[in-house]
Amino acid sequence: MIKTLGRAFKNSDVFKRMMFVLGILVVVRIGSLIPIPGVNTDYFKTLLSGLGEGNLAYLNAFTGGSFERLSLFALSITPYITSSIIVQLLTVAIPKLEEMQREGEDGRKKMNKITRLITIGLAIAESIAMAVGFGRQGLIKGWETMSGAHYVASIFIVVVALVAGATALMWLGERITERGVGNGISIILLINIISGIPTDYARLFSQFVFGRPGGLAALAICIIAGVTLLLIVFVCILQDAQKKIPVQYSQKVVGRRMFKGESSHIPLKINIAGVMPIIFASSIMQFPVIIASLITGSQPEWTKYLTSSYWFNPGAWHYTIGLAAYLGLILAFAYFYTSITFNPLEIADNIKRSGGVIPGITPGKQTSEFLKGMLNSTVFIGAIGLMIIAIIPIIFSGIFGASVSFGGTSIIIIVGVILETLKQMEAMMRNKSYRGFLSDDDA
Repeated sequence: MIKTLGRAFKNSDVFKRMMFVLGILVVVRIGSLIPIPGVNTDYFKTLLSGLGEGNLAYLNAFTGGSFERLSLFALSITPYITSSIIVQLLTVAIPKLEEMQREGEDGRKKMNKITRLITIGLAIAESIAMAVGFGRQGLIKGWETMSGAHYVASIFIVVVALVAGATALMWLGERITERGVGNGISIILLINIISGIPTDYARLFSQFVFGRPGGLAALAICIIAGVTLLLIVFVCILQDAQKKIPVQYSQKVVGRRMFKGESSHIPLKINIAGVMPIIFASSIMQFPVIIASLITGSQPEWTKYLTSSYWFNPGAWHYTIGLAAYLGLILAFAYFYTSITFNPLEIADNIKRSGGVIPGITPGKQTSEFLKGMLNSTVFIGAIGLMIIAIIPIIFSGIFGASVSFGGTSIIIIVGVILETLKQMEAMMRNKSYRGFLSDDDA
């Protein structure tokens, strides 16, 4: 990692791209601090505290604190992420979208346009729900003395500001992808999560280190650092782990010459679905909790079974029953998401058309069945890994009362985005080296 960054600083093109990304991220963080005109942010923070620590932490971590402050970027990129998930799910149900996905660059542009439109629609719906739902609870300053027209105008300003912020973040993310390094949306999500980590560690040190005897303080520091390092290493291993399926290609005759068949392999990632199963599972678990809390103004008893902050609590172990539903959802979504991103039949057909064969497996249907069996076993292993990563922070939070906004989901996102960005930087530098070599050779 350090070596790659060192080489990137010496490469003028990659360095310019990195500085471009840095400049946009500064804009993102500044926008996260700009309050929406006419909004009582202090009251909003107090209102949200009634949702419970676990739910507020989950919402706040992905927006970099913008949601809690209800700043210009309060919706963050969550509408874009949600719309991307919706489009991916619709490709399974709508054949026309599936065909569009296979059209190459033109299809990708059409899919991106659909994703943008859905993003704006979701941003409008979410901002109206927030503005109207919280408007007469104290979100709008002085709403008690406002006339109907002034109240509607205030709601309109809030909606426009939130939609504009979400649209601007989507545009900035696409500019990072186009002119910077890495996936722009992922990098914005990364910086939002990272921005809350210093506060979380300060809270942990205040809770377990400061004011404790020297020995206990040192032990607490070692445990905090050890758990964090363990999770990072485990995520790195899970993200890079892959099963290599060998493929042997037949001999080729070109003119009068015969070329020996080549050996290759299919890199089948252990964690094909990435962090998506955890995001899906967390969203489904949190949605009824948040809705019920907003309707009742408090947290009903049954919602505690669905809230991770109540799990592994020594004083109320019965709430941990909800963990079974959480783990079941992670496993189910791991298989579901993989099924829409990896097609064994299509890969088997491609191998057959290229004159390749998996040793010991008959081309065609048998190859497809073999790949399907391998896929099922690797997905199960990857899902178990995701469960371990998700559970460890929850266990420490429940038993020791450690309150942090980041957890297994955040660590997977951080490590995954950093690794993918570094790989893209390596590819950029390698391509430039090839172009330079070819130019010198032509000269």
